Amino acid sequence: MSFTYLILEVRRAMRNGRFLVFSIAFPVLLFLLYVGIFADGDKAVVGILMVNMTAFGALSASLFAGGRVALERQLGWQRQLRLTPLSGSGYLAAKGITGMMLAIPAVVLVPLIGAVAEGVSLDAAGWLRVTVGIWLAVIPFALIGLFVGQIGTPESMQPIMSITMMAMSLLGGIFIPIDTMPGWLTTISHLLPSYWLGQVGRGAVTSSLSVDLGQAVLVLAGWTLVLGFAVIRRYRRDSARV
Repeated sequence: MSFTYLILEVRRAMRNGRFLVFSIAFPVLLFLLYVGIFADGDKAVVGILMVNMTAFGALSASLFAGGRVALERQLGWQRQLRLTPLSGSGYLAAKGITGMMLAIPAVVLVPLIGAVAEGVSLDAAGWLRVTVGIWLAVIPFALIGLFVGQIGTPESMQPIMSITMMAMSLLGGIFIPIDTMPGWLTTISHLLPSYWLGQVGRGAVTSSLSVDLGQAVLVLAGWTLVLGFAVIRRYRRDSARV
């Protein structure tokens, strides 16, 4: 993988105004808004909202890199890679890592505001789960972005990504409290990686409706393997076309 290419990808994404609004400003503003409406001084609720909005921001940002993949497919860039020193595996790795790098602002800013402005207090292990833990847990979503970029077109990427982002957030318990969902919807929620993404951080702020961290890691690792296989298979099919 070329680090120069990776840096170029990250810088190009960070200059995009839509990324700055929806992946950084939006989660922060939603967190402050929800705290004002729902928390009523309850620090446990503030902590849960902080985790949820951190997860939402990281999820949204990690999906973002897929848009460039669709455009580059349309331009025939993936086939042209065979004529450059950049390998296919290096190309995919750079795109995936870009998605991960774009999630960093959300996993830093929302918890920072939670600690400084809203008085959330956690031990060192708790803060690691809310920041580093959630950051690592968005690997499946970076892969989802890559996979959608492999099958979509530049024109279809925005609606597909918006629907994916909102469906994952709503059904995964990030926007809708898990305990208010009907039983059938809870079952669907448990099948989604977004539910387990939220669970990585949730256990750091409350024991209510939390699962074991190891279980969440195993489920997300399973999603990563399946999605990674799908991305590689789809990329090879596209590269093989004349």
